[in-house]
This record gives sequence, structure tokens and C-alpha cells, in this order.
Amino acid sequence: MTSFDNREKAFENKFARDADLKFKAESRRNKALAEWAAGKLGISGDAVADYVKAVRKADLEEKGDDDVIRKVKKDFADKGVTVSDDEIKDKMMEFLAKAVADIESAS
Repeated sequence: MTSFDNREKAFENKFARDADLKFKAESRRNKALAEWAAGKLGISGDAVADYVKAVRKADLEEKGDDDVIRKVKKDFADKGVTVSDDEIKDKMMEFLAKAVADIESAS
């Protein structure tokens, strides 16, 4: 195996690890966001786990975070809870930073 092949393999491995980290971090972020939103929506008990699943599922609709923001914002609107887009985005960034830190500390 040449050094080029070794570098190529290392790059592929790093890409796969980064993609895995991104997926795990976003999944944890979405869970935390859903739990935060559930508290504001008055959702409790077993219904919180169902809401977490619904938010995670919404994240699969399209690339990026707009689908998650749209889902949570609609749920707030349906319940008459006033939360700005900026507050939702700030919470998403806060929860993502915590998720990444948690994943990195566990490694």
C-alpha cells in the first residue's frame, strides 16, 4: 500500500467518524430540544418520549435544521405558546454544544 493509499484511507475514516459524530450530536440536540419544548407545551410523562420521537422524525424531512424549527414552532403555535425563532435557534445551538461536549468527554 502506498502512502497515498494510506492517506486516502485515513481521510475516509475521518470523514466517517465526523459524520457519525454529527449524527449523534444532532440526535442528542433534538432530544434535548424536544424535552425543553415539551416542558413549555405542558407535555409530561410517557408523552415526552413520543414527542422526542416526533421531533427526531421531523429532522429527517429535509437537509438542515429548518424542518425541526418548523415542527417545534408549529407545536408552540398550536398550543398558543409564544416562543421566537431566535429563542428556538439559540436553544438548538446550546443543546448542540452540550451534546458535542458530552460525546467528546465520553470518548
